[in-house]
Amino acid sequence: MREDGTGNGEHVVDITVPSVARMYDHYLGGKDNYAVDREAVAALDEKVPRTGALARNNRRFLQRVVRILAEDYGIRQFLDHGSGLPTQDNVHQVAQRTDPRARVVYVDNDPIVLAHGRALLEENVNTGVIQADMRDTETIFDSSEVRGLLDLSQPVALLFISVMHCIPDASDPAAVVRRALEHVPSGSFVVLNQLVSHDKETRDFVTDFMNRSTHGNWGRVREPHEVEPYFAGLDLLEPGLVEINNWRPDSDLCARQLEDETWFEFGGVARKP
Repeated sequence: MREDGTGNGEHVVDITVPSVARMYDHYLGGKDNYAVDREAVAALDEKVPRTGALARNNRRFLQRVVRILAEDYGIRQFLDHGSGLPTQDNVHQVAQRTDPRARVVYVDNDPIVLAHGRALLEENVNTGVIQADMRDTETIFDSSEVRGLLDLSQPVALLFISVMHCIPDASDPAAVVRRALEHVPSGSFVVLNQLVSHDKETRDFVTDFMNRSTHGNWGRVREPHEVEPYFAGLDLLEPGLVEINNWRPDSDLCARQLEDETWFEFGGVARKP
């Protein structure tokens, strides 16, 4: 699968076009990014300067959810769609602190993620990485990594962390979630959040900027109510759909974002009946 998601089996890295995964890596303080990614981050920050804080809050949400699902709900299998580059406290590290036998498969269409992921995980027999577009549900579930690592007769946590805004409306992002759910049993979970804004100018600016910067590898910043269809037919865990810092924060001292901010990450966790 090419980085642009069109796919021809080649591991092609185009360092002239910003990658969402590499931009996110830069926001988290990583080093697996190029000048073009850093330039895109700087240009985006001129208009919406809180993006770095969003990325860090998003990472904390991911770690918190994985820990709670492993500790409180007994989940031992995780499929991370659009996982991005490895960083500190990845999904497998958080889950395997609860149970070293926990199994994780990462999915991303950026070839750099594949290379770095395989290097990081080569000694972890319970973890795998796939280079695939997260919309290619059949490719993902037919992969040797998923078939070899995950027992699809047992509950799986499907992670869609800050990725749905990368999927255009024409690809029907809610259908991506539905297709993945068809492959996992009752008792499985969906963890999903995406960038939203109440402000049309912000939505339009970021959407246009990212579409141009990534040469069309982007979807849309949406409104909060547009996140609800992703969870259709599922049982939402408390506290429901919220700004992610308000999803079961570790303490009252946890730094929170208010929904009257220009844009924020909105989502939640739900169980398949």
